[in-house]
Amino acid sequence: MSEDTSSSNDSEGRSWLEKLGQILHADPRDREDLLEILREAEKRTLLDTDSLGMIEGVLQVSEMQVRDIMIPRSQMSILSRDQSRDNMLSVMIESGHSRFPVIGDSRDEVLGIILAKDMLRFSRDEDSEDFSIREILREPVFVPESKRLNVLLKDFRSSQNHLAIVVDEYGGVAGMVTIEDVLEQIVGEIEDEHDIDEGKYILKHDDTHYIVKALTDIEEFNAFFKTAFSDDEFDTIGGLVMNVLGHMPKRDEVVVIDDISFRILRSDNRRIYLLEVILEDEAAATSIESD
Repeated sequence: MSEDTSSSNDSEGRSWLEKLGQILHADPRDREDLLEILREAEKRTLLDTDSLGMIEGVLQVSEMQVRDIMIPRSQMSILSRDQSRDNMLSVMIESGHSRFPVIGDSRDEVLGIILAKDMLRFSRDEDSEDFSIREILREPVFVPESKRLNVLLKDFRSSQNHLAIVVDEYGGVAGMVTIEDVLEQIVGEIEDEHDIDEGKYILKHDDTHYIVKALTDIEEFNAFFKTAFSDDEFDTIGGLVMNVLGHMPKRDEVVVIDDISFRILRSDNRRIYLLEVILEDEAAATSIESD
């Protein structure tokens, strides 16, 4: 290593140490005090906005419980042991998820977890008679609603599991939670297979299915889908959907507005990020396609 490079690295190291020292120079009395110091450091450019957001997320996660972010049982994408192989594959393709709880006679009887990648070897096998779901079923992990998110994240990392079934105080299934759900509380939304390129807000999947960013202006949405939603109260399509629902939507929740179905693809406890727009009216789909 050259002397110039070494000198540069030493200087950079001292710079970060000096910044860290300036941030921690004050003596915080409690967590809120600490956050105020960090926010002041961000204002003085000693800490960038993304770093501040992650630190706040880490502190928030240590106070949150599984029940705060879990997907409720009624909104879980599940498979049944009695479903045919082809039907299971259809559900996987339609949902776009990578892991699925498999139930027995009811949602309270979770037999195991199936990974979509484990089903790939069956996708081209025309003979489905030899298919046995138990061959690829993985042991489910159960956690209580009251479990702290920071403890759950540590368990996810050590066990290499990415999904857990949440149970209530009576042992019934209350919902499920994934490692992505926890990480998004720290780093914000995580991109997945539904994401749209930066700069685009509407992505066509097929003639009746579209992926739409929740931040899409209602005016732009109306122009694209030939709708007439009012933008007097809300600027974005996500704001309109949330207002109609009357609460913070959960993943896979569906609301119908003027014959258009909106399915929540991604949201957190603060806002909606991504929607699937489903056109029930074939005439409307034809109108969009003609343009």
